[in-house]
Amino acid sequence: MLGLLETGSGFWNAIIWLVIILVLGALVVYFRNKGEDSYKKRTEQDKPFISGNPELNKEDSHLSASHIYWGFTEALKDYYHPLIDFHTGNINDYTGWIIVVTVLVLIMVGVSG
Repeated sequence: MLGLLETGSGFWNAIIWLVIILVLGALVVYFRNKGEDSYKKRTEQDKPFISGNPELNKEDSHLSASHIYWGFTEALKDYYHPLIDFHTGNINDYTGWIIVVTVLVLIMVGVSG
């Protein structure tokens, strides 16, 4: 059969997947085109909304990550402050921790299985 790939647990048909992708792509284009028609480029609609403030220059409108995530980090500061002290910035430390955690997870899975 054309486009049929037999595997040990079933089959994979490239033509069926191509049809599925084309149908999903057509749905995406359809829903995208159903968007707001009143939008006009290069007008006031293009300008960012900064809490109702008038237009600001680039330096005054810059928001750092500490500003954007303030509420999140403030709520979890008891969790983050020990992590900040623990942070070394050395990739070898992080790689070592990934290996240690992976070994522990594998041991737990092996013991429970």
